[in-house]
Amino acid sequence: MKHFILASASPRRREILAEHGYDFTVIPSNTEEAVCDELEPVEYVKLLAKQKAVEVFSRTKQLTLGADTIVVLDGQILGKPANKSINAQFLKNLSGKSHYVYTGFAIVDKDLLIVDVDKTRVEFNSLTDKDIKLYVDSGLGLDKAGGYGIQDGFNLVKEIEGSFYNVVGLPIEKINQTFKELK
Repeated sequence: MKHFILASASPRRREILAEHGYDFTVIPSNTEEAVCDELEPVEYVKLLAKQKAVEVFSRTKQLTLGADTIVVLDGQILGKPANKSINAQFLKNLSGKSHYVYTGFAIVDKDLLIVDVDKTRVEFNSLTDKDIKLYVDSGLGLDKAGGYGIQDGFNLVKEIEGSFYNVVGLPIEKINQTFKELK
């Protein structure tokens, strides 16, 4: 696989790609990530991934991968919590329930645009106020969609159906397949 640009500042995406042997350079996108209620979650996350990849490609003129991850509970998108109070509310809302994590990704190059999405169902454990406080006080959820990271521990998640990596922020299985098809 040839070298590409990752249009994301996410340390988790960097880690996933590095673990899987990809050769890439990180150039974060300047795309705004405001929640848009007019679009269905799948279309919204695909649009954001595409905008990020296209924006960085327009600057670099190199093969670019962009991605965005959202958490959807009862049809509502839970973005990144602005503070610990909102983070605690997100976790209370997720406690004992199932939700979906969508990661849209886009690969852009000259005469190439691929946009796709992966979906994983996540079921949370029932969390006590103490569980929530411990996690929120760690600060780990503040830079993550839905206010949590499945990889952070803290016994938040009961089970998942789908890609673990998708919940972390990059559906590497689909990425691998897409890059194989590009060769």
